[in-house]
Amino acid sequence: MIVDVHAHLFGCADHVGDPFRSEAARARGGEVDLTVRWEQYAASCPPGTRTIVVGGKARRSGLWVDDADVARYVAAHREALIGYLAVDPTQPGWQDELRRGHQELGLRGVKLMPMYAGFDPADPAYDDLYSYAERHGLPLLVHTGTTFVSAAPLKYALPVHLDEVAIRHPELRMVLAHLGHPYEGECIAMIRKHRHVYADVSALHYRPFQLWHSLRLAQDYGVWSKLLFGSDHPFTTVNDSIDGLRAIGAVPGIPGLPPLAADEIEKLIHRPSLDLLGLS
Repeated sequence: MIVDVHAHLFGCADHVGDPFRSEAARARGGEVDLTVRWEQYAASCPPGTRTIVVGGKARRSGLWVDDADVARYVAAHREALIGYLAVDPTQPGWQDELRRGHQELGLRGVKLMPMYAGFDPADPAYDDLYSYAERHGLPLLVHTGTTFVSAAPLKYALPVHLDEVAIRHPELRMVLAHLGHPYEGECIAMIRKHRHVYADVSALHYRPFQLWHSLRLAQDYGVWSKLLFGSDHPFTTVNDSIDGLRAIGAVPGIPGLPPLAADEIEKLIHRPSLDLLGLS
């Protein structure tokens, strides 16, 4: 079974405003249709794919998906989807949204966007958020790595900020998105040292040299088992992400160095991520 740990719900114009929408073309060097349609997503996945769906909240960047919209989307496709709530802790009332998304809407994890929202995720001021998630077994999906949004401070996207969080909350499961690109080495250092910290490989296959280099680092550091499969739909698809990973695995590599381990790439594609995140 394929588990996509990183897919979005952008369902209407109210979800995505500027500057996120107006600058999204920078993501892949061209316009991206951000509207998510279930039929298109399902057609781009192998049968039986299970998917973690996130909305996102970052007022600074113009992104705001109500958790109730995510819950309705998941309820309509319950056999395939698991929903996460989202929190922007720079905004008043976030504590109530956290409890409502979990206790009333039944969402099973938390999406955080520190760079897009403009906050330092290591700040102890947010420990109530992390303590709540740790206590209730809600895994975090945290955006790490670069962005196309000019208003989003890059310093808050560095994977190392989550090191302090993992030290203070050792039972909190976290997934660092996009392998922290282009700070992959920092991300790999993070996932190697913390038992419950993982990274997804979403939205990387269309930068093939970068993905090859990132996986080569993961292989050298012995952290294949900490990498989870993800797509970042609608920026790309599950099938294209699988094909991209396999194509990278077929590259001979640099003379004098061993190639990427093809069997590890297959394990990555079929990783039992729901078990690892406590969501089975």
